Amino acid sequence: MPSLTVENYVKMIYLISARLPEGEAVSTGDLAHALVVSPGTVTGMLKTLSEANLSIYTPYEGARLTPSGRRLALTVLRRHRLVELFLAHTLSMPWDEVHEEAEHMEHAVSERLVDRIDAFLGHPAVDPHGDPIPRADGSFAETVGQPLSSLNPGQTFRLVRVVDQDKSFLRYLTESGLDLGTKGVLVENRPEAGAVTIRVGERAVALGMEAAGKVLVSPDVER
Repeated sequence: MPSLTVENYVKMIYLISARLPEGEAVSTGDLAHALVVSPGTVTGMLKTLSEANLSIYTPYEGARLTPSGRRLALTVLRRHRLVELFLAHTLSMPWDEVHEEAEHMEHAVSERLVDRIDAFLGHPAVDPHGDPIPRADGSFAETVGQPLSSLNPGQTFRLVRVVDQDKSFLRYLTESGLDLGTKGVLVENRPEAGAVTIRVGERAVALGMEAAGKVLVSPDVER
C-alpha cells in the first residue's frame, strides 16, 4: 500500500499539472509551496517516486506522473471527493469544511467503502465544489464551465465549479448567496477596476477579478 506521503505527492502533482500546458513538468518549487515543505524534501521524494515508477523526475525541470502514478492520483481524488460529498449530504457539513475533513479521511477509507459511498450517493459526477469525481476505472467527465470574469454584462449564468477550496473564500461566496447551482446575471464587468458585479435574486454582489476567475459558470441558462 502506498504511504500517506506518496499519495499526497502524486495527488498534488496531478492537480498542479492539470493547470499547466499538456506535457509540462511540475516544478519542485510549485510542489514545495503547495505541500508546505522545503524544495530539498520535494527533490528527495521525487526520486523515491521515480524509483517506484510513479513519476519521472528530471533535475532542474520537475516531475511528470507515469500511467501508474496517474492511476494512483485519481484513486486518491476519487476517495477525497466522494468523502466530501458524503459529509455534505449525510451530515449537512458546509462546503467550506468538507475539504479539510476529507484530507484526513482519504487515506483511511478502503476502496470497498468508497464504492459503497459512491453507490449510496447515486454515482455522482461532481463533489460539493463542482470538481469531477473519478469513476472506479479512473475515467471522469470534466466539468464544463468558464470563469465568471469572462462573461459580458447581461449574461445569465449558473455556478458549476469553484476551483479554490480556501475556507474564507468559500464562506464569502456562501454569504454572498453563491453556492453550486446558483443562478444569476452579470451586471458589470470592469477589468480596469479589477471587479465584476453580479445579481443573485435581488442581491447585488461585487467580486474582485481574481476571485471571479476562480468561479466557473455555465453561461446563458434559463433563469
